[in-house]
Amino acid sequence: MTFLNETPAVTVRRSDVATSLLSDGDLPPTGQFIDGQFRPSTSDRTLDVVDPCRETVLARVADGTVADVDLAVVAARKAQPAWGRLTPKERSLILLQVADRVEKHHDLLVNMESANTGKPLGVSRDDVASTIDTFRFFAGAARSSTSQAAGDYTENHLSVIIREPLGVVGVVTPWNYPLLMAAWKIAPILAAGNTLVLKPSELTPLTTLKFAELVADLLPAGVLNVVTGTGPVVGARLADHPGIDMIALTGSVNSGRAVAQGAAPSLKRVHLELGGKAPVVIFEDADLTAAASSIRNAGYWNSGQECGAGCRVLVHESIADTFIEHLVNEVSSFVVGEPNAGDDVEIGPLVSRPHFDRVCGYLDRAKGAGVRAAVGGSALDGPGFFVAPTVLINVDSDAEVAREEIFGPVVTVETFADETEAVTRANSTPYGLSASVFTENARRSHDVAARLDAGTVWVNSHLVLATEAPWGGFKGSGYGRDLSIYALDDYSRTKHVMHNHTR
Repeated sequence: MTFLNETPAVTVRRSDVATSLLSDGDLPPTGQFIDGQFRPSTSDRTLDVVDPCRETVLARVADGTVADVDLAVVAARKAQPAWGRLTPKERSLILLQVADRVEKHHDLLVNMESANTGKPLGVSRDDVASTIDTFRFFAGAARSSTSQAAGDYTENHLSVIIREPLGVVGVVTPWNYPLLMAAWKIAPILAAGNTLVLKPSELTPLTTLKFAELVADLLPAGVLNVVTGTGPVVGARLADHPGIDMIALTGSVNSGRAVAQGAAPSLKRVHLELGGKAPVVIFEDADLTAAASSIRNAGYWNSGQECGAGCRVLVHESIADTFIEHLVNEVSSFVVGEPNAGDDVEIGPLVSRPHFDRVCGYLDRAKGAGVRAAVGGSALDGPGFFVAPTVLINVDSDAEVAREEIFGPVVTVETFADETEAVTRANSTPYGLSASVFTENARRSHDVAARLDAGTVWVNSHLVLATEAPWGGFKGSGYGRDLSIYALDDYSRTKHVMHNHTR
């Protein structure tokens, strides 16, 4: 293959040390948010919340206990009947107020999200805007649910189909999109008439706690509860708690497996949105400039810490050299830095030291196996958990970096000879969250998209989301759907009431 042998050196753009994204008083209260107010945890233990750009402690939050979860579940169960009896219009109006409140505090939430996660401000702005849109969508969807028409399906017996709330839902959210993933769960859960207890990631809890503080006067006490802590304690208790009717998690495959196992004895419903290893299949007739530009966004958004990232490129062998040159040019133009070092910063740090070490381990092992970095390929000088935007080539289909979710700013490139091989290899990983096809052939685009085993398939784009469309995966990527009216189905139950009207 031919490709650019020299690319610009990557450095981390640093902000003025005196410049801070957060002011005194911006941080949320400490403690657990239970029954409409913050209260001390039942334990004095705390967890450090670390700035991933500087490796300093931003805040400390409660290291929650089983007792904290139990108190939150009591509050949620007490609040649910009244919340569930509200009309869809009444719940809708409250969700619209929630959206307005988030919008009012847009800048604060953007800065807090970037301070906690290290995200570029542009990514955090998109997260907060999408959070607002999510609440507004579900405010409308709550008033327009559909079901089978009532009718006599048996002689003289009228069947009526009713959608009811499940009750109390336990929620576990991830560290990569703390506020937005909370919204993806909170909005449909509340719209459907449920109450909830939510555990944010212990790495990135700040915006979820701030959200609870901001909307505390809008939601009846106990409808929303937030308990901070670790997965093995707080998350496990949510999964096995007999007073919780469903557990919904966005996270890793291992976390999903643990939650499903914890939920099994009580037979509660389980909703899992897990990892991905999205294949991007590029055929010989594709617009290579557009494909490279699309992967520049889709493969590296949020520093590649994205379960739908277009991170595994399968490109036809006849155009591989040209495509790699396009992609390397695109990736070499990224500005890496701290979020407050300029609006043109596009790549921030990874979220934590353990995750940084994990991603660097993949890169080191790939290099040892003969995989070549056409650009990037290593960590950047500290402080902070920065990794250079990377394109790996000479990748075999069975290589570790081609099959496992790296979850960093790393895109791998493989080649294929024909369509059958491309589809077979695209489907060969345990994941099935998303995929994409780049081709100018309309018949091929329809056929290949139908054969790809993924919950979302894009044609000539990647990682473009709409709140109206469902998001969720197949195989090891979990089950259940976020966004769209399908989420309301997930968080509801169907009841059939049959009336004998014989006269």
